[in-house]
Amino acid sequence: MKRLTSRPRPRRRWRLLPGRRVAPRNPVLGALGRADQAVLRFLRTRGHFEPLETAMRTFGLAGEFAAVWAAIGAVGATVDGRRRGRWLIAGATGPVAVGVNFAVKVATGRKRPLIEEHPPLARAPTKLSFPSAHATSSVAGATALGRVEPRLRPGLFALAAAICVGRPYLGMHYPSDVLAGAALGVALGAIVPAPRPPPEPAADPDATA
Repeated sequence: MKRLTSRPRPRRRWRLLPGRRVAPRNPVLGALGRADQAVLRFLRTRGHFEPLETAMRTFGLAGEFAAVWAAIGAVGATVDGRRRGRWLIAGATGPVAVGVNFAVKVATGRKRPLIEEHPPLARAPTKLSFPSAHATSSVAGATALGRVEPRLRPGLFALAAAICVGRPYLGMHYPSDVLAGAALGVALGAIVPAPRPPPEPAADPDATA
């Protein structure tokens, strides 16, 4: 009689991408991919407590469709009538960046990450992931608004950084999505022209006589 033996139960693995795994031929790309997934796993599974999770969700909602950057531009235009046009243009940079980002997303077609044991903590309008629209619009908005009023740069970029970190923290993006989005945001935000320096006072002809 044939003896039946029980097979060992397979260990559960982190599944970050749906479908079968394809090992990249380039070892450098393979190492970068593993690091990308390791950082995602760390951010998605470490440091999750209240009120931090609620704060990260709030940052994500504020960055949705670049709403917070458009609002900052509108407030600046209201309180600084002399530079109203510059504030409005800078505030519109974030929403414009979302549109540019979507075109890149469609071209690349990368899907959002999936960790079966830890589903995402937020929702997104599309399943496309690369690059992160939140990162693109946030860095673009912070860069453009900071060029209008340099004194606001620390606060603007702190807000942009919080929104960017929140994307992999909430399981919405790979870290590489955020880095690529931030790079695109810098390029888009730099398009907004820097303010012109104030004109130098004219020399008094009597003083040189």
